[in-house]
Amino acid sequence: MDAEAVITVGREALEVTVLLAGPILGAALIIGLLIGMIQAATQINEMTLSFVPKLAVVVVVLLLVGPWMLNLIMEFTIRLMENIPHIIG
Repeated sequence: MDAEAVITVGREALEVTVLLAGPILGAALIIGLLIGMIQAATQINEMTLSFVPKLAVVVVVLLLVGPWMLNLIMEFTIRLMENIPHIIG
């Protein structure tokens, strides 16, 4: 196994990780900013006010993009398993 193969597998793993985490983190970030602006405007500083909407949005995002995320990780895993003989020898 040469260094190029290790770097390629590592790069692909990082790309898949970013693609999997992106929608969830992006939605949580947007909702957090919106709730933060509302809290700043109304001067309501309640921790659960920001946590509950973020949790609800994360659940909705997982329901909407969950099949795509599962397909992505399955394709990566299958491709990785199929390439094991080429990587090793």
